[in-house]
Amino acid sequence: MQTELSGQLGIERAVFGFTPFPAVAAAISRAGGFGVLGAVRYTAPDDLRRDLDWLDAHTGGRPYGLDVVMPAKKVEGVSEADVEAMIPEGHRRFVRDTLAAHGVPELADGEASGWRITGWMEQVARTQLDVALDYPIRLLANALGSPPADVVARAHDRDVLVAALAGSARHARKHQEAGIDIVVAQGYEAGGHTGEIATMVLTPEIVDAVDPLPVLAAGGIGSGRQVAAALTLGAQGVWLGSLWLTTTEADLHSSALTRKLLAAGSGDTVRSRALTGKPARQLRTAWTDAWDDPAGPGTLPMPLQGLLVAEALSRIQKYEAEPLLGTPVGQIVGRMTAERGVQEVLDDLTRGFEEAVDRINRIAGRSGPS
Repeated sequence: MQTELSGQLGIERAVFGFTPFPAVAAAISRAGGFGVLGAVRYTAPDDLRRDLDWLDAHTGGRPYGLDVVMPAKKVEGVSEADVEAMIPEGHRRFVRDTLAAHGVPELADGEASGWRITGWMEQVARTQLDVALDYPIRLLANALGSPPADVVARAHDRDVLVAALAGSARHARKHQEAGIDIVVAQGYEAGGHTGEIATMVLTPEIVDAVDPLPVLAAGGIGSGRQVAAALTLGAQGVWLGSLWLTTTEADLHSSALTRKLLAAGSGDTVRSRALTGKPARQLRTAWTDAWDDPAGPGTLPMPLQGLLVAEALSRIQKYEAEPLLGTPVGQIVGRMTAERGVQEVLDDLTRGFEEAVDRINRIAGRSGPS
């Protein structure tokens, strides 16, 4: 399962695994793929430094990368407190009422409210970058389009490749013009923020639009047959995120959430603005239903919505309020029916890929892999 890009990076399998869990990222890299650690939850530089130290010690010298959420345009002089002040009281009341209706307890006095969406802010994302470039990362990926030009230049000065996600050919061409090295074609089926175009349509459109830049296919990919399809469409690898959530190395801090993921079908997700203010695919829950109900106040734009719901989501997760409990996840969740180790997942992807290639070769009248 090798391509020109995987050869350039020195990996055995053209599988790029995005994950918020260092143990998963390390396991992906050790198994011959390319682990990419999500940085958006790291608001304290020392926390990111601690986990990158851990990655360095547990990847066996294999390459890995970092995914940040950095806006292309600077927003000067705006603090988190400034943004918080923009949140209407009616929306805060709606959050309180929704939690009360489901009997979700308050956090204890002084207890941290958990993850907050502050990685979108210029100063936070740049701090993450300052830390990351002290480590031997091979790839810097950005989930909010092309990063600023000086960030691309800094990465290239360290021989770090830069990737950016795109939901349309138009977005992909903008990435190419910005000097991006790899475009991730993220289809409608994917977990998290997505556009409106399905992976099967989007991938060849972007491949043609940015040729000769390498493209990774993302969204709805969870089997070797689907990896083979992506490479047939012109991609040089696949970008997988949801598939790792139910691996044994993942740390969801919630057995109830793991059970919900394992029980969910491909039709049990929804694109909702309930999490961040932008359409993001996630498990459908009573929480997403409440925010998508026309009788409610409606979601706020990014980043207001993320800041509004941060403490609520921490409470839902801590107390495992199952009707409200969810997570970003793609439609591939229907294939995630058992907890497995990362190595087993990658081995299964490879076997399925090889079987698919053999099948196509037989159809084409050949005797084996080319």
